[in-house]
Amino acid sequence: MKRLLSLSVMALLGTVILGGCQKEPSKEGLTDNQKQMKAAVEQYVPNVVYSTYKSLADETQGLYELLAAASKKGVNSITDNDINAICSKFLAARTYWEQSEAFLYGPATTFGIDPHIDTWPLDAEALAVALSNTAQMEMLKGEDGIAYAGAKLGAELLGFHGIEFILFRDGKNRTAAALKANEDHEAFEGMTVTGEQELIYATAVAGDLRDNCYRLYASWNPDAEAKYTDRIDEIEAEIEINGKIYGANMLGAAALGSSFETWEEVLSTILVGGCSNICAEVADVKMGNAHTGEDVNYIESPYSEKSFQDFIDNILSIQYSLYGALGASNPGAKSIYTLLGNLGYSDVNKIQTALKGAIDALKTCQSKGAFVKIYADACVQDAMDAVSALDDELNKAASWIVRQ
Repeated sequence: MKRLLSLSVMALLGTVILGGCQKEPSKEGLTDNQKQMKAAVEQYVPNVVYSTYKSLADETQGLYELLAAASKKGVNSITDNDINAICSKFLAARTYWEQSEAFLYGPATTFGIDPHIDTWPLDAEALAVALSNTAQMEMLKGEDGIAYAGAKLGAELLGFHGIEFILFRDGKNRTAAALKANEDHEAFEGMTVTGEQELIYATAVAGDLRDNCYRLYASWNPDAEAKYTDRIDEIEAEIEINGKIYGANMLGAAALGSSFETWEEVLSTILVGGCSNICAEVADVKMGNAHTGEDVNYIESPYSEKSFQDFIDNILSIQYSLYGALGASNPGAKSIYTLLGNLGYSDVNKIQTALKGAIDALKTCQSKGAFVKIYADACVQDAMDAVSALDDELNKAASWIVRQ
């Protein structure tokens, strides 16, 4: 099961914040430095977080619609083109999710959304039992199946990786012919599970995935559109933390009612609780568990064989956070990266170098093959070291900024 690093990250955050001089706003208002910090956060929240989560919500909605249409069409009528379209939509949604992992603090962790939609490895044996249970399959049909899936299936059968199992095998899209035959994965030996049952299951899980991604967007953006909030109201999901929408809480830092007392604390949360957190997970857990032999079955995205792309997207989520916009290849004028330089942080260029080094090392591994096949290769250790080097630079920057 995916391990969250919440406790260690919170301990690290405490060390960073207490290690510096935690400042209260002066009677005269914000200092010039704090005004620049505020501007950088005002760039980051809407242009990175809101944009990523809105794109994720929209792509998961599209995935649900395609799966629902395929299930309604019937397994005997679907074509390879139908399946390929679904697989493409899945990968698009997956990209936005992985590019959001530099801000897993806040709603994703508080509401348990991260483990709910992104736990691995998939429990294939439990899935075989679930899909061969006629009564349970009836409960998964239609709109009511979404709520049933979310409440009853458990994290090891939910989210991206349950859907991935249905859509991909050995790094390739499933075929219409494969879904028209009975499931032949080794975990299903002795059980009869049809492609129709697989599509019913995948549709219900995709609906639950969509709902949770809607919730992420609405719990960050106080101005989320009715398309998202109406669905949240319908499923009666909580989106406020301590009475606040999280994005408004962060943008209201250093003011009465915000959980963030200073803008320095906000920057520490972004750099340590967000960016450093995902660095540590990529290096030590996502790659480290399998590479060191601690758990050779702990492989993210093994059926689509997109593990290295997941890891690259995780590092890109850090890049976009630092550069101030989803998809940014260079730092924006009001970005966190530019802020560090403007405030006089002498090692700011080392962050950019480490970012490039981490991505390049991961791409080198990706060129050699799928992680599930080459997890013991020396290139994986090189990539782990490169990501850890980025982690070190992020923590040094966070320690410095709280002292300004």
